[in-house]
Amino acid sequence: MTNKRTARLLGSCLHRLPAHSWLVLVFWALIIAPVQAALELRIAISKGVSAVSVGSSTDAVVKDGAGRVLGELTAMNALNANPRGKAVGLADWQASQLLIEPGNDGYVWINDRWYRGRIRIIRQGSGVTALNLVDLEEYLYSVVGAEAIPSWPQEALKAQSVAARTYALYQMNSSGNRIYDLDTTTRTQVYKGLESEFTSTHEAVNATAGQIMSFNGKPILAVFHSSSGGHTENVEDVWNSPLPYLRGVVDYDQVAPVFQWSKNFSASELGSLIGGVGRVRSLSPQRITPHGRVIRMRVVGDQGSKLISDAQLRRLLDLRSTLFTISANNGTFAINGRGFGHGIGLSQWGAFSLADQGVTYDRILSHYYQNASLTEMSPEVPR
Repeated sequence: MTNKRTARLLGSCLHRLPAHSWLVLVFWALIIAPVQAALELRIAISKGVSAVSVGSSTDAVVKDGAGRVLGELTAMNALNANPRGKAVGLADWQASQLLIEPGNDGYVWINDRWYRGRIRIIRQGSGVTALNLVDLEEYLYSVVGAEAIPSWPQEALKAQSVAARTYALYQMNSSGNRIYDLDTTTRTQVYKGLESEFTSTHEAVNATAGQIMSFNGKPILAVFHSSSGGHTENVEDVWNSPLPYLRGVVDYDQVAPVFQWSKNFSASELGSLIGGVGRVRSLSPQRITPHGRVIRMRVVGDQGSKLISDAQLRRLLDLRSTLFTISANNGTFAINGRGFGHGIGLSQWGAFSLADQGVTYDRILSHYYQNASLTEMSPEVPR
């Protein structure tokens, strides 16, 4: 049974279980028991919300921020945590922050998913924020399954494991966020708890345990994307500062289902989506990368014009990337593009293709992260 199926089993039984059902839960907990914690990450699951549902698969201790035990949360019983004055309230307990720590290698429930590790609930703004405190390696079991395709060759999943581990460490050490290290979205890394864990992701993470890509002894900014459309980008051509390890290289992503794509818009549709220019007359790239990615676009309409950044363009027009050409015909604009994502760093579909041809994960990583080295992370990473 995969952990995804285990998560579904637990979810279907959340509020109450017959006594004999615990035999099933204990059996599966032993099979997929987590390894000894080494480095704990703080993952923001819900931020500044009016209430968050929390629970545990086993009886859990509830503590305040100072570590004092307040009571016990009964297994498989979800409760809502919410703001109470300047504190956090959960059932009869109230404190500036609450910790929920399951016993016997249990899992925690936050809103609609099961996670490994512990829960911290704090006040933030007018609401509460729920953090999953989870070991780095166990976090990766889920991230690799959410970011890549679990049926891919192991060498591709290993490359994704190293990239995701490196990115998490980089964020942990450089984000400057006092509350959390990462969230669960594509803004950092997609994380779905037990739902996106698979046997293949466990194997890939375990096989590369502790391995990262480094430059000058530090974790690199190991960004990745789905497909570059044939060639990745130098980071400074898309974002700001140059980095010696994020250099444009030939990609091997031609097998990607998103390698080529197209979208059509009428002049009025474009005007409505972009706003403030009326019916669009022309779209003119003002800055493009050496490989054709649009960084800034001038939009001219019958009621005005404006400059739009690459990020705005993708968001407003729901584009897979900004690597595209435009053609206009009788008031219809055809956008023909390639790739999915920003085009910097590791190409996931490129990694798949290389792994499928027998290329090992270390060579895949050294191709997409030029001048970086595959190393073991230091035993202690300062926060």
